[in-house]
Amino acid sequence: MSVAENLERVRSRIADAAKNSGRPEDDVTLVAVSKTWPVEPIRDVFDAGQRVFGENKVQEILEKVDPLPDEIDWHLIGHLQKNKTRKVLPHCACIHSVDSPGLAEQIGRIAGELGLVPRILIQVNVASDDAKFGFPVGVVRERFADILAIENLEVAGLMTVPSYDADPEKVRPFFAKLRELRDGLASEHGVALSELSMGMSHDFEVAIEEGATLVRVGSAIFGERNYA
Repeated sequence: MSVAENLERVRSRIADAAKNSGRPEDDVTLVAVSKTWPVEPIRDVFDAGQRVFGENKVQEILEKVDPLPDEIDWHLIGHLQKNKTRKVLPHCACIHSVDSPGLAEQIGRIAGELGLVPRILIQVNVASDDAKFGFPVGVVRERFADILAIENLEVAGLMTVPSYDADPEKVRPFFAKLRELRDGLASEHGVALSELSMGMSHDFEVAIEEGATLVRVGSAIFGERNYA
C-alpha cells in the first residue's frame, strides 16, 4: 500500500479508538514519525494531508526543514542534548522529550534570548525503565512547580515511552499511570496540561483509550525502517 493509503488507515483507526473511548476524533493529533525517512515519502504523506511530523534527532529536523513545506509542524520526540537547543527551537512546534530540570531551564533561557515561547512536554519514565529517558514519577511531582516557574515555556502536558510489548494490553497500565499523574498535577497546580503524548504504531489505540491526545506513529504509515 502507498503511504497515503497507510495514512488513511491510521486515521480511521484513530477515529474508531476515539469513538470507542467517548471522545471526538479531533481530540487526538497524529504525529507522523518520519525519522530515518528521506524527503520524498515525507512529502507524499504531507500531500495526503498530514501536517504534524515527529523526528528523534535535531539534525534530521534541520536537514528536512528547507526542502519540505513551511506548513509542516515539526515535533522533536527524541532526547534533546542541551548543546543543540539553540539550533532546534526556531524550527520546532513542540518538544516532547524534556526529561530534566536542567534541560527545561536551558530551553527557557535560550527561548528568551530568541524571543520564543516553545511548547514542551515533560517526559516521564512511568515504567522505571533504566533504558528510557524521563523523570521518575516522584521527581516530576517534586519538581513540577519549579518547571512551571521557568519563564518562556508553555508546559502543555506529559509524554512517555514505555518498553515495547507486542501485547498492547501489557502497556495499558503505564498509559493510565501517565494520565493519572497528569490529572493530579493539573489539579494540584491549577494548570490545564491538555496534552498526553503516548502510543506508537503497535499500541496507539490503547493509548487513545487511556487519554492520549498525541500519538506518535511511524512504521504504520511509512513502513518498516531500514537502519543499515
